[in-house]
Amino acid sequence: MKLFNCQQCGSLLYFENRTCEGCGTILGYLPFEETLSALAMEDDAVTALGAADPARRRRLCVNAGRDACNWLVDADGDETFCASCRHNHIIPELSDDRALTLWRRLEVAKHRLFYSLIRLGIALPNRIDDPASGLAFDVLDPIPGQPKVLTGHRDGVITINLDEADDAHREEMRHRMHETYRTLLGHCRHEVGHWIWDRMVRDQGRMDAFRALFGDERADYPQALERHYQDGAAPDWQQRTISAYATSHPWEDFAETWAHYLHIMDTLETANAFGLGVKPTIANAEALQVDIAIDPYRTAHMDEILDQWMPLVYAMNSLNRSMGLSDLYPFIISEPVREKLGFIHAMLQDQPGADALPPPPAPQSPPAPQPPEAESAG
Repeated sequence: MKLFNCQQCGSLLYFENRTCEGCGTILGYLPFEETLSALAMEDDAVTALGAADPARRRRLCVNAGRDACNWLVDADGDETFCASCRHNHIIPELSDDRALTLWRRLEVAKHRLFYSLIRLGIALPNRIDDPASGLAFDVLDPIPGQPKVLTGHRDGVITINLDEADDAHREEMRHRMHETYRTLLGHCRHEVGHWIWDRMVRDQGRMDAFRALFGDERADYPQALERHYQDGAAPDWQQRTISAYATSHPWEDFAETWAHYLHIMDTLETANAFGLGVKPTIANAEALQVDIAIDPYRTAHMDEILDQWMPLVYAMNSLNRSMGLSDLYPFIISEPVREKLGFIHAMLQDQPGADALPPPPAPQSPPAPQPPEAESAG
């Protein structure tokens, strides 16, 4: 995730900021320009001119009025929902304060997901664009006495149980399912991986290459899941897959690997934005020395990305242990997992138009910070 500067006062901004803490200017995110823009609101208090792109009028997404979005849409177009929110199909009853609070948390995670998908140049049809298999989210609030709401994916529709946005419930489920990692953002990334498989593996002729790495997806899926929940993963699963659940079926192996691909890309971009490096001060630690100096979204080879990722992971886990916490990234990237990640990265590099991605914008010097005149994440 990038860092940003306010075009009015130069203050540091974060992805979820809706106003600048330095000068109070209203902010909006331009997803395809990949920047937060200070806004000059017009007389109708709805449309605005963005400092990052002053030639075009914009308006805030409708969900800004629900304190759930800071993304912008074209003021002269018909779309009132942003590039993330237009994929919402079913949302909870927002008159309920609990549901509204949990839904807002989910929207933070979903916007971070779409940030990555857009940066990767993935075509993102919704159910209006593609009624059969466009990407949509159903966020369902469980009702006592009614069938359970299961988080999952089917034909482009991702269902998420709203209770997953409740920290206590999610932690209980993490222990019950014997998981080392369970987050809202992780759910979003995993489930969209199934949709990516449909569109970019199945529909784009990559089945042979997929089966060579992940296995034969024609294995009975319900039986595979039942066997996994009954017997668990083989003791040597870490030598072959990124998680125990990934052993249950090739589809789940792909979705888990896809989720970890996005974990790696977004975290490395954040480390780069902060200028982080790992430089151990003890002898014989040269393999851990690295300056996070790449934009992973514009790096051609997965090996180069992983060469920067592994020292960073070692340092992050060590820092967490110093705080008495579990490892931030409690996973092992074996050689087979490295190959699977490389498959995903090469697949994305092979998208139509991938070679035509514009170069990263040249850094601009923000205006000198002015004294202030007087205040979200997956």
